[in-house]
Amino acid sequence: MPLNRAGLVVHLRTLFLCLLALSSFAAHAATRSFEGRVVGVADGDTITVLDAGNVQHRIRLAGIDAPEMGQPFSWRSKQSLRRMVMGKLVRIEWDEMDRYGRLVGKAWVTPAGINCTQEPCPKTLDAGRAQLTVGLAWHYLGKQQGEEDSLAYEFDETEARARRVGLWSEPDPIAPWDWRHGRAGSPKSE
Repeated sequence: MPLNRAGLVVHLRTLFLCLLALSSFAAHAATRSFEGRVVGVADGDTITVLDAGNVQHRIRLAGIDAPEMGQPFSWRSKQSLRRMVMGKLVRIEWDEMDRYGRLVGKAWVTPAGINCTQEPCPKTLDAGRAQLTVGLAWHYLGKQQGEEDSLAYEFDETEARARRVGLWSEPDPIAPWDWRHGRAGSPKSE
């Protein structure tokens, strides 16, 4: 039976909604998660997590880029992340692997000072956003973030800049991606 114009529009709308629902489902299905204990902090945006099967995973925190070694605030950034996550149970949510074999995602941890009376303790602090909030990382505009996260991370960096905290207390902080590509001049000590 041939479709009239109105029937065709209804079918196309239905098809569009089905495709939209499937793409949304696929995006959420691509995000994987696991819990583990942080056993190492390489720098202000990379941690090592030991999962329940005793497998170590290197995690690159999505959406941030911390100062490089030798760059101002690199040690402070690493120490901040270390205090926040070292030895703690974290929930890792990831959906890609970078060219160095690290999982790229979020690390959720129970905030310091929370006296947890239930097990497991809720992990409500996004370690990457926390690094931005205290001015110890830049928001990294990469493909690994959705629009909502990107806006929230951008806001956190903007607020830290306005408060002139952490690396934003410097007169002209150099982004790590510029530092890595030699656009930084000579290395400065912390």
